[in-house]
Amino acid sequence: MEVSLSKAEVKDAAAIHEMQTRAFLPLLEKYQDHETNPANETVDRTVERINQADADNYLIRYSGVAVGAVRVVRKDNATYRVGRIFILPEYQGLGIAQRVFALIERIYADAKVWELDTVMQEQRNCYLYEKLGYRRTGGTKEINDKLTLCFYEKNLV
Repeated sequence: MEVSLSKAEVKDAAAIHEMQTRAFLPLLEKYQDHETNPANETVDRTVERINQADADNYLIRYSGVAVGAVRVVRKDNATYRVGRIFILPEYQGLGIAQRVFALIERIYADAKVWELDTVMQEQRNCYLYEKLGYRRTGGTKEINDKLTLCFYEKNLV
């Protein structure tokens, strides 16, 4: 299994948007988080994200095929945030996300702290992040009566 990352450009926005919609639609249907779910974002919003100066967006490739994307946001004091990561449903469970985290940690080798958030009710995601060394900060944000975000940090110092 070969997993690779390539820096996303504006010309990739439509493909990223289509994959993002497919990846997040099951969660939208489950949690009804219409205001915050990435499946409801526009292609223009994807373009805006790609053009933001404080973030890098990558296409995730599995054996050469684009299967998702990851966004890394640079913050102060060697802190980075995984702003969003998604893998197409048919490629989930193959260890791709674990490889992506290893790759971004290598790319951003100066990182002292990594941050991310996820849906607290999605135990598979929580398990993955905890397996990768992330710890819950204790912070949460209720989106609606079905969905709560929980926040994670991984300290490398």
